[in-house]
Amino acid sequence: MKSRYLFLILALALPLSAAEKTVLRVGYFPNITHAQGLVGSQSTREGKGWFDERLGSDVTVQWFPYNAGPSAMEALLAGSIDLTYVGPNPALNVYIRSQGSEVRILAGAAEGGVALVVQGDGRIAKPADFKGRKLATPQLGNTQDVAARSWLSQQGFRVTLTGGDVTVLPTANSDQLPLFLQGKLDAVWTVEPWLTRLERDGKGKVMLEQPDAVTTVLVASVKLLKDRPQLASAFLAAHRELTAWVNTHPDEAMERVRASLTAETKRETDLALVQAAWKRLRFTDQLAQARLDALVGDAQKVGFLRDAIPLARLFSGKP
Repeated sequence: MKSRYLFLILALALPLSAAEKTVLRVGYFPNITHAQGLVGSQSTREGKGWFDERLGSDVTVQWFPYNAGPSAMEALLAGSIDLTYVGPNPALNVYIRSQGSEVRILAGAAEGGVALVVQGDGRIAKPADFKGRKLATPQLGNTQDVAARSWLSQQGFRVTLTGGDVTVLPTANSDQLPLFLQGKLDAVWTVEPWLTRLERDGKGKVMLEQPDAVTTVLVASVKLLKDRPQLASAFLAAHRELTAWVNTHPDEAMERVRASLTAETKRETDLALVQAAWKRLRFTDQLAQARLDALVGDAQKVGFLRDAIPLARLFSGKP
């Protein structure tokens, strides 16, 4: 009997265990365009989490890397994560497909860091040279994929999901450089740091850059906003604070990003690579709805988001 009482006393005296803490699951990509996610995940990895410290001792933040937007949004829809840093087009796709019932954009995160890179051997010198060529994008329907298809359409090319005048090949970022080096890809439309790698290691040439492109946004599930609105607000506040810190402490931020990329890719990331990519990026928590209205128009022109709905609820911050 005494041992039973002793067990009860000890159990009551123990601090809240990690298993009993509130867990917040956040997605991000191992791309420099997701600097806030990289810094956040690295600080958690080092035991001094930026978000953990600001969300309270009863909250644990878990980080989940993804290769492209559609995969991250599928995880959000499945309830595997609560928030994610992601490109705008996958978020728009889920919002429209669900009639506005599943996701909300909480803030901007990054702009720029996007470009079309062609082989440096001169095989593509002007837009007309793309006819019969192969162009890679990170994933079907992701932000760069839509941008590439829209641009090719504006040049007068017929582009389909399986071919057309130009073959657009959804190719994981990590596979783009090897295929580019082998000459199996004529061009790539992608984001940093892969853009700089294609330039530096693949001897590629930037043909078209998108310095003002909306590259990354912060998205939350409607379920999180319904069930834990205060936690979502606290994460948003921490994101805004981190964005400001990244802009005022670029050297420290770049080192954190480099360390996170090294941990995620299991290969040493050159600081010079991060520094070169950084010059093409602008980190901001601001995002105007008109910017995404334009993206919806582009997506519709190339066969995505045909049943578009007004975006007002997407920016409401409410369930």
